[in-house]
Amino acid sequence: MAGTTPQPQSRIRSWWGWGWTDAHPDDAECVAMGSLIPGTLARPLPVPRVRDLGIGGPSVEPPRSLEHLVSTAPEDRAAHAMGKAYRDVVRALRGRPGRIPDLVARPTDERAVADLLEWAGDRRIAVVPYGGGSSVSGGVEYRGDAHGAVLSLDLTAMGRVLEVDAEGRAARIQAGTLGPSLEDQLRPHGLTLRHFPQSFEFSTLGGWLATRAGGHYATGRTHIDDFVQSMRVVTPAGTSGSWRLPASGAGPSPDRLFLGSEGALGVITEAWVRLQERPRHKASASVAFTRFGDALRAVRALAQSDLSPANCRLLDAGEAALSGAAQDGSAVLVLGFESADEPVTARLDRAVGLARSHGGRPGGTSGTEAGPGGDAAVSAWRSAFLRMPYLRDGLARMGAVAETFETAATWDRIPGLIEAVRSEVGAAALKATGHPATVNCRLTHVYPDGAAPYFTVLAAGRDGDEDVLWDELKAVAVEVLHRHGATVTHHHAVGRDHRPGYDRQRPEPFALALRAAKGALDPHGVLNPGVLVDCPGARAGRPQRRPARARSRSQPTCTVTVPPGDTRCVT
Repeated sequence: MAGTTPQPQSRIRSWWGWGWTDAHPDDAECVAMGSLIPGTLARPLPVPRVRDLGIGGPSVEPPRSLEHLVSTAPEDRAAHAMGKAYRDVVRALRGRPGRIPDLVARPTDERAVADLLEWAGDRRIAVVPYGGGSSVSGGVEYRGDAHGAVLSLDLTAMGRVLEVDAEGRAARIQAGTLGPSLEDQLRPHGLTLRHFPQSFEFSTLGGWLATRAGGHYATGRTHIDDFVQSMRVVTPAGTSGSWRLPASGAGPSPDRLFLGSEGALGVITEAWVRLQERPRHKASASVAFTRFGDALRAVRALAQSDLSPANCRLLDAGEAALSGAAQDGSAVLVLGFESADEPVTARLDRAVGLARSHGGRPGGTSGTEAGPGGDAAVSAWRSAFLRMPYLRDGLARMGAVAETFETAATWDRIPGLIEAVRSEVGAAALKATGHPATVNCRLTHVYPDGAAPYFTVLAAGRDGDEDVLWDELKAVAVEVLHRHGATVTHHHAVGRDHRPGYDRQRPEPFALALRAAKGALDPHGVLNPGVLVDCPGARAGRPQRRPARARSRSQPTCTVTVPPGDTRCVT
């Protein structure tokens, strides 16, 4: 069953900051927020303008066969130069966005993707795949000077739900489909993917797949991996298309190679994903705790029960105060349940009772089964969750450090890990700025064997040097994570910012295999250079596969020989 073409958005995206331009805090709001953090600027930095960047002409021109897909407009190029991390925002505010891509290409189908990769490979042009541009780990920018030109490959023109299998509850969806459009196209079928990362409004299916994004569910199906049936990926060596299956034990999974590959091995063009009926029954509640340790034990008990809450977010006292969920020093647990076919009140009651047995104090309830009143803490948290990225950018305009990072560890390490991050990152900020910092924590996803702590850091910056200060604080945090055996990232991907931690975390035999895969699939080393793995050493003269220029979905490939003396990414 075919989908429909999504309608264009009428609002304007910010090229330098999060989200919509009309949703950013005004100057007065920025000043009010900055006054809460000692050591910030007296007035906000001006909103940056593209014309002030002095963007020159591109260093390369596309061939005539592809020029209809390509933009060289300064506004397009500036908007594709970086993601939306704090360090990206402050660099834009300071007029230092880094390497501006020469070209922005918007392919409309898989054949165009293959043609662009073939041309870029022949010319040794770096290709940075780009979805919604919401990366917060340096995943969509080019750093360095090893390539003479940079092409940002924007997939959002490939934004359709192509087929819906209502009987199997699955859909074939193009990778450039943004979250809201994806759900809009599924709604007439009564189905939903129900994968809602915080970036949902500004991120794509392909971006979720390429970064192994975490989504709506705090337990159970926490990552996009859990929804994938099959994928198609265009690489310089040809097109990979896995079979659509409910499960398979036939060797290592081809999809697992490309899930989380961040555009370094190929460009994801579409996927079959598992869907579900839209939920009709929802209910949520909050539970307050005097002691954070009691709250941790309650959450662990919930994760190890058979209740499977859709939402199980624990906010420490600082995070609860910041979101407005509590102002009395309590930690707050936000619980939510949903179902398409049966009431969820009984499960919510059991979960609240379990939390109460660990010292929790229940608040109200809200949702389709809650009746009048509702839970103020739940509503405050939900509103703050959606508003927080805009407030971060407002604080950045005041010269403050305002950023987050996340991790995951087993339950036996969680208490010590959280305490160490709070104390050591806070101490590092105080030493670097002379002002105390706030380091808050919440649990976003929980498992029977562990949890994903998510930290917020608020501190005065160093005027003109805010990004360097954040890098210093992040380095301290990474050392703490490594010492406690915690992952460098739970769901924000590796990108370029997390490479040092990722290099230490992954086993060397796996790194060897990953480098070999990079060399085989991307022989010229043009795909998102610097992400995940460095280009392996080259051996000249070996035949290499070229991009498929298919006339059918089987997509046969051709071969080409790398010239002698070419020492680029060839294994």
